[in-house]
Amino acid sequence: MTFLFQQKDLIVLTADKNMEFAVKGILGRSKSLGIREITVDFRVHPENDPGCLVRGHDFLKPFSNQYTHALILLDREGSGQDQKSRIHLESEIESRLFQSGWRDRAAAIVIDPELEIWVWSNSPHLDAVLGWKGKQPELRSWLQSKEYITAENIKPTRPKEALEDALKTVRKPRSSSIYSHLAGKISLERCIDASFLKLKGTLQSWFNRDNLIP
Repeated sequence: MTFLFQQKDLIVLTADKNMEFAVKGILGRSKSLGIREITVDFRVHPENDPGCLVRGHDFLKPFSNQYTHALILLDREGSGQDQKSRIHLESEIESRLFQSGWRDRAAAIVIDPELEIWVWSNSPHLDAVLGWKGKQPELRSWLQSKEYITAENIKPTRPKEALEDALKTVRKPRSSSIYSHLAGKISLERCIDASFLKLKGTLQSWFNRDNLIP
């Protein structure tokens, strides 16, 4: 008897659990992303951002025949090569993925400067998820008073520090579930971060709803 091996759609390698939970939350909203429902598995690199950058292709090489596509996600800040641009780092990773057997079926998403930049938006859900609903001063006013943001710029220049300080202020423990909850609620149309737009565009090119398998 012959058994046919069926590939899964996607394997995602992230630098840490927070990133894994964020991407899980995003991928759980296939309709908002404009993609079909997909089969996906996650892995976290034991060496975090530097590991994803330098050895992510080696980590994923054994999976190249089990999945149709692969993604590597990491922060630029903390990668060990912070002086290089997001685009430069993505190009390096994708070149190694191409040569390791994935060819053009894999992509890299380097978040600049770090994952927390995706958290900060003008979504009405942000206050509730971070534990600031009904608090005074309001979250935006507090961020301005601490000089994390200005009236013109809604995203902090130090996004991780701002998030950690905001949670500490309202005594809310930081956990990976926060990233999942935010990804499940915040409008995917409002996020204009370049790395997020690349993630969304890549997923749409691979798993377009118009290309459903009959």
